[in-house]
Order: sequence, then C-alpha cells, then structure tokens
Amino acid sequence: MPLMSGKRALLEILKQEGVRVVFGNPGTTELPLIDMLATDGEMRYVLALQEGCAMAMADGYAQATGGLGVVNVHAAPGLGNAMGMLYDAQKAGAPILVTAGQQDTTFNVTEPNLWADLAVVARPFVKWSVEVQRTEDLPRLLHRAAKIALTPPTGPVFVSLPADVLNGEADLDLGFATRVATDTRAGRGAIADAARILGGAQHPVIIAGDAVARSGALAELVKVAEALGAPVYCEAIANTVSFPSTHPLFRGTIPRRQALVRKALEQHDVLFSVGGDLYTLSLPAEIEPVPPGLRIVHLDDDAWQLGKNYPTELAIAANPKATLEDLAEALGATMTAAQRKNVEARATQIGEETRRDREGSVGKARTDFVKTPVQSNALMQAIVETLPPDAVIVDEGTSSSIDIRRYLRTDDPTLYYGMRGYGIGWAVPAAVGVQLAHPKRKVVAITGDGSSLYTIQSLWTAAHDRLPIVFLVLNNRSYRILKMRLTAMKAFAAQSGNFVGMDMSDPPIDFVGLARSFGVAGTAVGSIAEFQSAFRAALASDGPTVIEVAMDPALA
Repeated sequence: MPLMSGKRALLEILKQEGVRVVFGNPGTTELPLIDMLATDGEMRYVLALQEGCAMAMADGYAQATGGLGVVNVHAAPGLGNAMGMLYDAQKAGAPILVTAGQQDTTFNVTEPNLWADLAVVARPFVKWSVEVQRTEDLPRLLHRAAKIALTPPTGPVFVSLPADVLNGEADLDLGFATRVATDTRAGRGAIADAARILGGAQHPVIIAGDAVARSGALAELVKVAEALGAPVYCEAIANTVSFPSTHPLFRGTIPRRQALVRKALEQHDVLFSVGGDLYTLSLPAEIEPVPPGLRIVHLDDDAWQLGKNYPTELAIAANPKATLEDLAEALGATMTAAQRKNVEARATQIGEETRRDREGSVGKARTDFVKTPVQSNALMQAIVETLPPDAVIVDEGTSSSIDIRRYLRTDDPTLYYGMRGYGIGWAVPAAVGVQLAHPKRKVVAITGDGSSLYTIQSLWTAAHDRLPIVFLVLNNRSYRILKMRLTAMKAFAAQSGNFVGMDMSDPPIDFVGLARSFGVAGTAVGSIAEFQSAFRAALASDGPTVIEVAMDPALA
C-alpha cells in the first residue's frame, strides 16, 4: 500500500463519512488542510470571517441535512472564538465534527504561540474530545468521532489535528464509516404500561420535543395525541417543528416561566413528554413548574434526560418514532368505549379552544398591521402570510420568537430552526449553513439588532457564496429581552427606566449601511406595508438581502 499523507487521509475520510462541505477560518496551523484543498475538486470550503460564524454555519448545516457538519478552526484562539456557538450546537444536539489545527507535537513542550491543550478546552461542550498523536491513528479516530457525533443523542465532537500529523506520511488503511442502528423500540412491557397510564388519564397533556422531529415521528405523535384526545405543547426552548401547528390539538409553546408552566400543567393528571425538556429555565423561582402529584411518562432517545429533574413514573429510553408507532397501536387495542367517548369530548373541546385562540391572535395581529412602530405580532403574521410554501425560517427573534411560533402553520419539520442554546449571534451564520443544505429553498433569518452584531460578518459569506438569504433585522435599538426580564422582576431599573448597558441608540446603528459594506443589498422599513413590499422583492432576489425593521421598543 503506497504511503499517504495525513492531510490527504483527512479529506478522503471525510468523504467516506458523506462530507462535501467544510466551514472554517484558516490560520497557520490549518495550512496543511488548506494546501490539500487546493488540489481537491470535490470538497467545498466555506470561508467565515470569524470562528464563531463558522461554528454556527456548521450547526445550521448539520441540523438541516441530518448529516455530519464539519468546521475547522485555528488553534487555541480560534477554538475560544467558537465556544459560544459550540454551546448552542451542543444544546441543539447538532452532529458536528469540530477540528482545530494544533502546533507540531515535537514543538509543544515549549508551549509555543497559539498552543493550548485543545482537547481539554473543548471537552465540556462536546460528546467526545481527542488529540491525534500519530498519523497512523488518524483514520481510526476520525471514524470514531463521526460515529459518536451521529449516534443519538447526537451532538458535536472535537478532534485536535497537529501539523506534523497532517504533514506526516504513513501506510494507512482508511477503513470505512460506521453507522449505529438506532431504531430501538421500547419493550412490550413498557408499551403496555404506557398505554395503561396514558389511556387511563382523565386530562392528559403532551410535551413534544426536538427528538420527535429528529426521528421523523410527527405522524406517529399525531396518532398518539388523537388516541388520547390530549393537547400538545412544544417545549419551551425548541429548535424544530415537533408537532404539526395546523392540528387542532396543538396548543403552542409551553411558557418559560415557572408560574406559567405550573398554571398550564395544573389542569392535567398525566404528562407525556416525548423528547420534551423538563425543564430548562432561565431564572430561579420560588415555585416549581411541575405541580405535585402529576404523573409523568417520559420517552426520549437520551437517557440522561429521563427523571433528571422530576420523579418519572415511567421512563423509556428508545427511538421516538418506533415507540410511538407501537404505543398508538396499543392504545387503539386497549382503550374502552367509555375512554374513547371521553377522548372525543376532550378533542372537541381542545379543538374549539385552539380555533378560538388562533382566530383571536391572527385577528389582533392583522388589526395591528396599521400601527407604527411595527408590532412584533403584526410582523410575524405578515412574514407567515408572505412566505413561499417551502421557505425555511431560521429564528433568533429572541423577544419576538414566541410570536413566530404562534402564527406559523406547518407540518414540515424542516421548515423551522430555532436557537436552542440561547447563546446569541446564532441565526445570521446558521442561515448560511441551512441555505447551503437547502439550495433550492428560500431561507429567511429572523434576528434582533443586538444578536446580529455578534456575527454580522457572516453577511460577507452569504454575499461571497451568492446565497439568496433574506435577513430580517428586528431593530428596537436595545437588548429588549433583558429589559422585559427586569420589568417582570419589578427591578429598580424597570421602575426608574434606567436600563444600564441595554440601549444601542446613541449613536444608532445603520444596518443597511453595514449590509452594503459586506456586499449585501439592504433596505429599511418602518411599517407593515413597507415591509411586505420589501419582503416580496427580497424573496424574488437571487442574492442576499437585509431588511431592517424599525420595531416598537415598548416592553408591554
């Protein structure tokens, strides 16, 4: 077998793993990879102007394709720049191979410039972390990393690549990709217990999480919800469409505050969580979100989540799609005529409440179309009304995100991606990755003014790669979400109106000017009518566009 360099082996192994796009920002320790890419006609390198941008691009790409995303960053400072977006990727369970160029292993004892123990630095935010010490070990460790990233619960992994390992040559057996079969079904006993507990509930409720969408289980969850006549909420911090929002049993997003969660759950006797988060919240409170006595049945492909925070009567670690299929069949076979009658009555009542709420919220939003500054509910309804049927939304609206989920009507799990980790600055670069994954669909990124500024240089990549993304910058000239939190806390800042470090109005930021400086078309609007006209034009464009929307800064 002829000798092969580590850098050639790296590219060939990535191809074996199905990778055709690498996101990155190069430095001196990445030069072996960049040099090899110059002779390779298959792998596409997408240049980001900062490592956090590259990481979020790979995140969006991995989520949208379901395959392995790959990002290459520069030594210790580059990995440090990427950590905030790596946190988001971890929370979203995005299968990403994160690589970093490392200094030559024969030189590291001197602690050279840019060196750090990269595998240790990355470890808290990934499923597995390693530094390759020999060229001969490269195939084994890269295939292992890809396997770990893609096996549920999916998530990022990290591999440090020293320069001498990439430049070195060895007699290499490249091996081949390994995929773990994950369509594991719950045992018959667990299915029977779940059917008994859920079928016997008087007022069941379902929380649908991202694991539903990841396993392609929307149709199966619909069958279970209809068999139970149970309202379905999506989890509080979701980054997918986990239940059809057109369905009469869909009741929207569960609130993120303990008292509001408690109020929503108190009317129920059994909670069925399917991959739903129970519960990750932002701030402590004196009240627990889960009322005492609520029985919990929890199905997830991540055993760590089961019974993590609250006693769980029945915890099932299995593939949601396969298990829900069996559960729907068991419910149909075991429920009595009296139980079915109760199901029908519950479903009718929930459907009427859903219809009434939808008509009320849509009617209010349309009434608010004429208001200026632009109201969040009106803007989100206008977006939904104007979107092409197959368009994809990448959402980091932060204080406006609840409105887009309220008005969006879809049963397509690939239509919406939200920011799971809440490390802001995600949406603008993530939209680049999503657009590359869906080149024939229109991608619309929704971001706040404050969030966009963390990674605004991602606009350059959109322009350079000629990606027809529409970037909506919702500009209230402040960190409005923080002001809302202080107002809810009845803090002194809210009472006095002195929100220290939360305003960006002196001087105001010109997002249209910023967009044009990166080669992106831009326009500013101040009303819904202006927005609809600009949005239609942007959707028809074959290049990227920024629309800056002057939003109402009011906190009510």
